[in-house]
Amino acid sequence: MDSTTTSPPGVAVRDPESLEKRKTAIRSAGPTKLQVIADFDGTLTSNGLLQQGNAEYDAKRQALYEYYHPLEISPTIPIKEKTKLMEEWWEKTHGLLIEGGLSFDAIKKSVSEATIAFRDGVVELFELLEELDVPVLVFSAGLADIIEEVFRQKLHRSFKNIKVVSNRMVFDEKGCLVAFKGKTIHVLNKNEHALDMAAPIHDKFRYPNGYNPDSVLMKQRTNVLLLGDHVGDLGMSDGLSYENQIAVGFLNNNTEMSFKSYLDAFDVVYLNDASMRGVVELVSQLCAENQ
Repeated sequence: MDSTTTSPPGVAVRDPESLEKRKTAIRSAGPTKLQVIADFDGTLTSNGLLQQGNAEYDAKRQALYEYYHPLEISPTIPIKEKTKLMEEWWEKTHGLLIEGGLSFDAIKKSVSEATIAFRDGVVELFELLEELDVPVLVFSAGLADIIEEVFRQKLHRSFKNIKVVSNRMVFDEKGCLVAFKGKTIHVLNKNEHALDMAAPIHDKFRYPNGYNPDSVLMKQRTNVLLLGDHVGDLGMSDGLSYENQIAVGFLNNNTEMSFKSYLDAFDVVYLNDASMRGVVELVSQLCAENQ
């Protein structure tokens, strides 16, 4: 990634000089001071709607999506108003999942049939960060149980350095959804105060890899690489006292109308569903040994 404003095509850098200074500072501190905070839906993956095995309730949630999603991506609705709309959407959706009798078996079936795809280069990024022992905190306004199932089915492996912060389900003894744990996380309120909801992905796989939870204590790592596809994703690092942060945004919708607000918010903006390979290159630069 060079320091011009829009090079290579599809990439925009807000302040090249400032970015280079932070890259130098992060590289000098080394990988032991770096952490990655990444949004899941629309950043690491394409968006997909869970099918709960009940056509009536799938249709009801689809109707909610068709009503609220345009409001979510609208560049003209004030954040305060949009936050209330997102709270409404999530509350209604969670209610339908419970009322419609969602089961864990239905989740596994839905994931197996879903067309959810990871952005090109995501696995390479995860493998590089695991090799460097850089912790990754994955945030989602979706459902942690589904994310963990997506990792299990779509990637077929675990990563010892990844933790998930998302809405967690409570199932009864029959495997049916009965409630959600803790405060609802939606697209505009994701932040590190939700760390108590996080869980290492590999724990779900029960891999005996001698994992040490101290290695992912986020607050000991004062340099942050943040990845998101929504301006609200910048809140994922709220509550964290960091020295340097580089925020990378993926602008997937309303490109012309939203470009300015994204470039005002993020240090680097990738346009039109770009791959994650630019981020892989950036991590390689940030973690290169000092010459």
